[in-house]
Amino acid sequence: MSEISNQDDGTPGFGIYVHWPFCAAKCPYCDFNSHVRHRTVDQEAFAAGFEREIAHMAALQPNRPVTSVFFGGGTPSLMEPATVGTILEAIHSHWRVEDGIEITLEANPTSVEADRFSGYRAAGVNRVSLGVQSLRDEQLKFLGRMHSADEAIAAIGIARDLFPRLSFDMIYARPDQKLDDWKVELEQAISLAADHLSLYQLTIEPDTPFYDLHKKGRFAIPDHEQAAQLYELTQDITEAAGLPAYEISNHAIPGHESRHNLTYWRSGTWAGIGPGAHGRLDMNDGRHALATKRHPESWLDDVQDNGHALVEDETLSDADLADEMLLMGMRLREGVDLNRYTQTTGIAIDPIRLQDLKGHGMVESWTDEQGRPRLRATPAGWLVLDAVIADLAA
Repeated sequence: MSEISNQDDGTPGFGIYVHWPFCAAKCPYCDFNSHVRHRTVDQEAFAAGFEREIAHMAALQPNRPVTSVFFGGGTPSLMEPATVGTILEAIHSHWRVEDGIEITLEANPTSVEADRFSGYRAAGVNRVSLGVQSLRDEQLKFLGRMHSADEAIAAIGIARDLFPRLSFDMIYARPDQKLDDWKVELEQAISLAADHLSLYQLTIEPDTPFYDLHKKGRFAIPDHEQAAQLYELTQDITEAAGLPAYEISNHAIPGHESRHNLTYWRSGTWAGIGPGAHGRLDMNDGRHALATKRHPESWLDDVQDNGHALVEDETLSDADLADEMLLMGMRLREGVDLNRYTQTTGIAIDPIRLQDLKGHGMVESWTDEQGRPRLRATPAGWLVLDAVIADLAA
């Protein structure tokens, strides 16, 4: 049950993402691959399926030192601790896992799931990410959450006592949300936080209940100007509290950033395990983008028959990889390592476009402590990041 090392050498690392696809209920804003089952899930069968797919992925990517493991979902806190333990044992048996790696499990803060936290800690989990979303009961009801604010606060307390690291999510830019209301709620969240907060603006995604309700005019979310004001307030408050943004929506005490998510944002590689999991693996012919079958029971059938349920395996072109590196890396306060960008993709950023963006105050170049040249978005650039990335990648 090792604690997480604070050492970060700035490299992307190699992670393992494990997707548990089941939820007790589907949130109306969620477009993730999550499924509600009204019968008991056969956790032993799924654990065996995870073991088989881990073995297959390890054969594709042998002898890699694992720098992080992340249980996402769905609702991984619906897993029995024994299921988590089985999966972690399989990862240890197929890859090199060093002491001090980050092992995160996403959890919902209902009282029943919080009772399992000690079992997850015993299995090896050393970081929990709680889906709090709001500290206001009426807003939790609007968001379709099954817990109350009191349950969320209680779960935060239990997690702080048990785990070396803790993060929790909040959703803002909700309908009719005022700056003063969010300021009070965010300051309460910071008072409860340990070392990391994920603060997301509410977005309306296609194929969700919120999409249909929003389209019918049942509710409205803040417009671009109001959302920008909420975002800027969020940055000011978290920075002053010692939890600056290291990524556009993620805030941490320096040294406590999410190791696993940094692997994504730094364009590292990871094995995706479980229904609908995506991965990036480097092989002899380049970087491969992989994905598994989304439907849980169909995934399990394929794994039992074939040892895996891969349905996508695409070799990325240099241009594809360049786009991904910009799309992910420009989300970070540390930005993109320009030497690595060019060495990896063989592509250089157009100096004319770069100079134009600098002239408009959207990006800036800088050199890190290791002497690596970097490019990052300015605070103004973060507000229109999609447009900045599109211009750089054109």
